[in-house]
Amino acid sequence: MKVIKRNGSEVGFDIDKIVAAVTKANETVDEPLRLTSAQINRIAQFVELYCQAMNRSPSVEEIQDQVEIQIMAHGAYEVAKHYITYRYVRSLVRRSNTTDEKILSLIECCNEEAKQENANKNPVVNSTQRDYMAGEVSRDITERILLPEDIVEAHQEGLIHFHDSDYFAQHMHNCDLVNLEDMLQNGTVITGTLIERPHSFSTACNIATQIIAQVASNQYGGQSISLTHLAPFVDVSRQKIRKVVEKEMEDIGVTPDPEKISELVESRLREEIRRGVQTIQYQVVTLLTTNGQAPFVTVFMYLNEARNEQEKRDLALIIEETLLQRCEGVKNEKGVWVTPAFPKLIYVLEEDNITEDSPYWYLTQLAAKCTAKRMVPDYISEKIMLRDKGDCYTCMGCRSFLTPDRFTEAGIGNIANAGNYEPGKHKYYGRFNQGVVTLNLVDIALSSGGNLQKFWEIFDERLELCHRALLCRHERLKGTLSDAAPILWQYGALARLEKGETIDKLLYNGYSTISLGYAGLYECVKYMTGKSHTDPEATPFALEVMEYMNAACRKWKAESNIDFSLYGTPLESTTYKFAKCLQKRFGIIPGITDKGYITNSYHVHVTEEIDAFEKLRFESQFQTLSPGGAISYVEVPDMQDNLEAVLQVMKFIYDNIMYAELNTKSDYCQVCGWDGEIDIIEEDGKLVWHCPQCGNEDQDKMNVARRTCGYIGTQFWNQGRTQEIRERVLHL
Repeated sequence: MKVIKRNGSEVGFDIDKIVAAVTKANETVDEPLRLTSAQINRIAQFVELYCQAMNRSPSVEEIQDQVEIQIMAHGAYEVAKHYITYRYVRSLVRRSNTTDEKILSLIECCNEEAKQENANKNPVVNSTQRDYMAGEVSRDITERILLPEDIVEAHQEGLIHFHDSDYFAQHMHNCDLVNLEDMLQNGTVITGTLIERPHSFSTACNIATQIIAQVASNQYGGQSISLTHLAPFVDVSRQKIRKVVEKEMEDIGVTPDPEKISELVESRLREEIRRGVQTIQYQVVTLLTTNGQAPFVTVFMYLNEARNEQEKRDLALIIEETLLQRCEGVKNEKGVWVTPAFPKLIYVLEEDNITEDSPYWYLTQLAAKCTAKRMVPDYISEKIMLRDKGDCYTCMGCRSFLTPDRFTEAGIGNIANAGNYEPGKHKYYGRFNQGVVTLNLVDIALSSGGNLQKFWEIFDERLELCHRALLCRHERLKGTLSDAAPILWQYGALARLEKGETIDKLLYNGYSTISLGYAGLYECVKYMTGKSHTDPEATPFALEVMEYMNAACRKWKAESNIDFSLYGTPLESTTYKFAKCLQKRFGIIPGITDKGYITNSYHVHVTEEIDAFEKLRFESQFQTLSPGGAISYVEVPDMQDNLEAVLQVMKFIYDNIMYAELNTKSDYCQVCGWDGEIDIIEEDGKLVWHCPQCGNEDQDKMNVARRTCGYIGTQFWNQGRTQEIRERVLHL
């Protein structure tokens, strides 16, 4: 069994250290008040058994808490007092400088929690370490100076999660939809250099990747771009290539028929599209932004977003090439094709591509093949999204959705000065999310002790706590000058404001959203009703909880003119943090706190046996009640030889749920060449990745890709998330 030290590093569990610590406290009290040697050993043994029951690595603090409890359980209150006093003195010493040890452990790469905090950050490389070091300083300032004490305490105790506190000290927002169309069509500025409208598709792709990198370096969340904004440049290149071909024919004295020229032009155009798409694919994968990871970017593929039939056909060419290249993958350091984490792809299912006789069915077949091999694209149903939101548009990053704007009814018009603004039409590109605070629903349930009246009372208290925490995020952004991130606020990515102008007007009237996240609906309902929320007797309570949070968001929005929206949080490291906090506060409760993770948002528990179609049908009602963002998934085996089944799931998504994905496995062992699934096994109380063919357990010598929580992770995960991944059951 491993133990997590205060600086984040791992050591083996040593029962003798507990015996020594208790003995030391024991010797400071008078003889009649002391514990016997047998009692001290019994305390140490009980603590060891308690830690083993956690099914994860305990922290030093958790071990010491249990030691205190056991000393007092033996009636040795004077011994307990001396033990507690010693802990308190040591904590004061540590508190005199809260960041040194963590930063040093980051530099020496011995901080296990930091290593596993983000499944797409390599903590060994200098750029990531620099970002983490800055993050520790920012987090320290945030907790000591910038946030109210009760919000900090609630965050530390796991009642809520104040997301990305390591970026809060700076005036940075969360995620956005990049207005790539405005930047390409009307020009932009990158690091002081004017970038004019590109004169070819390949140049447009190159500029797009530079914009992606710049945007990623000036925010902390995901971004999305649409391939539709690149489509007009296909015809720009077509006309350019045609002139070149005609000149070549003229120079050699040949007069081919127009059809032959068109064939040659389209052949060369296809090659340029291939190069342009390859630029986006490889640039995104190989770029490292200032936060030490590849840009978290989503690429949106929506045929019906095109303005005319020619543009739609050209968009189809780009989508086809994007899917072909993603299906192929990228080569790892051994030269083997593997699955990259980014860019995330979203493919819209619509009338033109959903049936065998529709004109773009071939793209849907290619998307199914790509999903079976590389886990992307994910799927948005135009039909369901139009029903639920009135428009079809992409999320920001992996799942955060904007609400339709209120610009017309509010009479505010083009407040961002976008060059492509269309009066009377909803605007999505150029808008953003201010930040997220997540509510731990499981803690509310457990704190109520199962009493329904007390549950709603505590719910109200926690909602107001989240409300105040979200307003802290909003207030932190107020007063931000456009000069803080010119690519975002001055040169078109989000707005074209004047130098020295604040972004304040973009924080109201529905231009941006701010998100109330939630986690653990399954465990909350299970504790309060004794049943899974999939049980017809428990589902109404689950829906009532969802509606209660939506009602709070509507109330806050009416009071402030800020667009609060309910968001199904994609827990990564937080799922482990919440689980540890719950165990500390309430102990091990079978079926509720007995795992190293809690369930993401409204999802069906990963261990629950349920059919893929029933899962999607059931979760669709909760997705509708998460207007600020949510995504559902089905866990499937290797489907590369069963694409018909993939297509059936895709058709079901089109008819039943707005946004969903299929989770497959995509692994490779660099030691023996195994390209099947890498196993997760338990060794000395710790979950490790294990090649079933050669036994390799060196994470640096294997490529593992798993859907983490709406996006693909490739840098491995904390113990809680790893346990969740191991326990997932197949739905198909």
